Amino acid sequence: MASITLNALAHTYTENPTKPEDYAIREMTHVWEQGGAFALLGPSGCGKSTLLNIISGLLKPSNGEVLFDGKRVNELKPEERNIAQVFQFPVVYDTMTVFDNLAFPLRNIGVPEYKVKSKVYEVAEILELSDQLKRKAKGLSADQKQKVSMGRGLVRDDVSAILFDEPLTVIDPQLKWKLRRKLKQIHEQFNITMVYVTHDQLEASTFADKIAVMYNGQIVQFGTPRELFENPAHTFVGYFIGSPGMNFFDAELKNQGGKEALMFGDHEISVSDAMLTRLKAMGANKVTLGIRPEFVHVWDGKNSDAFHVDVDYVEDLGTYKILSFLFHGQVMKARLSEDQKVPSGQIYVSFPEQWTKVYVDDYLVDLTDSAVDHDKKKEIQHAN
Repeated sequence: MASITLNALAHTYTENPTKPEDYAIREMTHVWEQGGAFALLGPSGCGKSTLLNIISGLLKPSNGEVLFDGKRVNELKPEERNIAQVFQFPVVYDTMTVFDNLAFPLRNIGVPEYKVKSKVYEVAEILELSDQLKRKAKGLSADQKQKVSMGRGLVRDDVSAILFDEPLTVIDPQLKWKLRRKLKQIHEQFNITMVYVTHDQLEASTFADKIAVMYNGQIVQFGTPRELFENPAHTFVGYFIGSPGMNFFDAELKNQGGKEALMFGDHEISVSDAMLTRLKAMGANKVTLGIRPEFVHVWDGKNSDAFHVDVDYVEDLGTYKILSFLFHGQVMKARLSEDQKVPSGQIYVSFPEQWTKVYVDDYLVDLTDSAVDHDKKKEIQHAN
């Protein structure tokens, strides 16, 4: 097993790149620690598979370096990196039995046959393939073939890491949860560094200890599922994580009666004095505010501290409901619990200060950072 470091890594398919949009991977420095279970999450076209292929050696980066346990591997071929990669579609030998498919990676590196047999049986039992070992792979279902493909990656003890590139795409939805849980079990049992690429936030959060969210060729946040949900570091994370995603609306920093305030139209949005001071120091007159539907407070009756809004419609999703409402002409959403009264007409909502996030140039304004630190994030984004 190995830690994987991407040092000042960037990649372009353009011969003479001149602008950030020319890069599939914009310059990044990132570390996956040894033995961790990680997910690389993002929409199609954001650079996930490109990044995975650079790590495995199928693609050479335009700039920067890939390090395994601190050792540069840019010049090493895929087979020399001891990386196992499981692709979106099963890679199996149809004319071989399941046993021989699983044994192939071991036999290829000269492992004694008695060890091959022991390891194949161990992996087959974990993946519930023991009763299929004598069958030709050609006769297997799509999910069984993908389990064999996974097993080919898991059978070797000497791999530095296992990379999964959307491995459950062809799997029946009912079996996806079971296989994700199986992969998690394997990780816990063997402590293998695993990187799992997906566009599905549920897959990412149920598999990984930490998730790297990728957007426009950049990793915009790296954290636990809870951190991504409760404290999105970038507006894209707020939008992409959660169902539905975060409510966003623009506000302006104005002087109201001799003091600074964040205003959304004629409405003052409550944020801390420290935040107002930070925004003024940054010279950020226009900001984006975000709050998750789960944290919008819907009041049962009139409340002088809440905003008066109009109900648009309500979606009943069984165990909870999603309320859409109009606030100063903008549609926003709130999540209602199963037993919460469904309002109609005009209602009152409030945005708790602790859950109202402030963004400048798409990045979260963190009061633990200085205004200079925030500007550096902005400079890195534009430079790349």
